Amino acid sequence: MAQVSWRASDEIVDRAKRAARRADRSLNEYITLVVSAASDPSTAGSDVEQIRERLDRAGLLEAPSGRKVHRPTPEAVAAAGARAARGTPLDKLVSSGR
Repeated sequence: MAQVSWRASDEIVDRAKRAARRADRSLNEYITLVVSAASDPSTAGSDVEQIRERLDRAGLLEAPSGRKVHRPTPEAVAAAGARAARGTPLDKLVSSGR
């Protein structure tokens, strides 16, 4: 089993804690349920269905139900890659002590 660190604002963490308490779950169990609902369409159950509906409305599901997924064109991806490649290489940042 893996362990993940999660950075979020205090406000989001407080909201997640309150939601977990309302669901009578631990924060870890609640976050696991949310990520599972967001990433596994085969997950079923009333709690999960409610979470999936919220995530879908927010546009955060991998395959949003009932909506067309807009993917960038290959040209847009290539242009973004070219812009990203103009930055400072990671080895230079590391060697400079940043």
